[in-house]
Amino acid sequence: MKVKKYAAPSMNEAMKKVRSELGEDAVLLNSKVTYRGGFMGLFKKKMIEVIAAIDPEVENEKMEISKVKTKTASKPVIQPAYSMKTEQDSARLVEVELKELKQMITTLKSKSQFEKFSDDVQEILLYLKKHDVNDSTLFQLGEELEGKITSEGLPVEGRDEWAHREVKQFLHHHLKEIELGGISYKRKYINVIGPTGVGKTTTLAKMAAEAVIEKRMKIAFITTDTYRIAAIEQLKTYAGLLNVPVEVIYKMEDFKKAIDKFGDYDHVFIDTAGRNFREKKYVEDLKKIIDFDLQMETYLVLSLTSKERDMREIISQFSSVGIDRFIFTKLDETSGYGSIINIISEVKIGAAYVTNGQDVPEDITEMNVDEIVRLLMKGFNHERSSI
Repeated sequence: MKVKKYAAPSMNEAMKKVRSELGEDAVLLNSKVTYRGGFMGLFKKKMIEVIAAIDPEVENEKMEISKVKTKTASKPVIQPAYSMKTEQDSARLVEVELKELKQMITTLKSKSQFEKFSDDVQEILLYLKKHDVNDSTLFQLGEELEGKITSEGLPVEGRDEWAHREVKQFLHHHLKEIELGGISYKRKYINVIGPTGVGKTTTLAKMAAEAVIEKRMKIAFITTDTYRIAAIEQLKTYAGLLNVPVEVIYKMEDFKKAIDKFGDYDHVFIDTAGRNFREKKYVEDLKKIIDFDLQMETYLVLSLTSKERDMREIISQFSSVGIDRFIFTKLDETSGYGSIINIISEVKIGAAYVTNGQDVPEDITEMNVDEIVRLLMKGFNHERSSI
């Protein structure tokens, strides 16, 4: 077998060289990205290096076929070894390279953003940026940390503990006007709203379990989610486990009857249907079924796997209802917790809980500054060396 190595600036140019010398029947054995030239480690040129081969038997067979001029010499066309699979591999390679390039550019931009700060402060800021804390908050934090270093200096030991402590102190001040924490139990009706797929029903069950098991309260469920039979059955299952009643309502008249029925209960937990949050009609439909003028705590459920711009749009759509606090779900499906700070700081609405799984009632945690700091900084000790 004849094996040769080729190098070119791109995969297409490398394959042209292979075809030119070895023909269309060449087999691509390997390909990789290499860097050549440069000066003192800089300005290196990226090259695609390929190893290709041709089987001599294939060449001999082609020569014999070319000598035969009869009809029986017609045979199926031999497919070139540089097949669709190879092109897919090449496309994947390019995709990986582009992703790496974007990450490198992002890192370089971030470092240049924070170059005014000392290395120790940059380390903290870059870590938090990696976990989606926005630049406005990071610059405020950076200024405070630099001020502390200037006035007090850095500890010789315990730098990680110092970072945790200073970030916590900053966030206590940064979020001081924003109400955090779980259900106040000051209002009888507790309502969860939000788009489809964020886990409203499970979250409501977790909140209700706390009221029943820990607070020993007498509660009931109301659900307006008549669009999904599975949702009704799910809530009925939770109601059965907690030994509490549940009413399914379709219109305002049903809601008022349910309210009268549960008049002597401590609290009523209300589950709502999840619909496309971009449809304003959905929010208007809610107002036709639920009397939001009652003594009601309303929690908007947001998934941490959502993009921040989608979260903002969701908040905007539901703002006419009146949002008391947020509940952030699917903590276990993301590592970007910065959106919690970004959102509550921007709209000045606090967070009640964060959920991190499907288990009821375990996978729910009440929100406070200490918990936010724990989420944000829990990987700092391990990741700082890679920044």
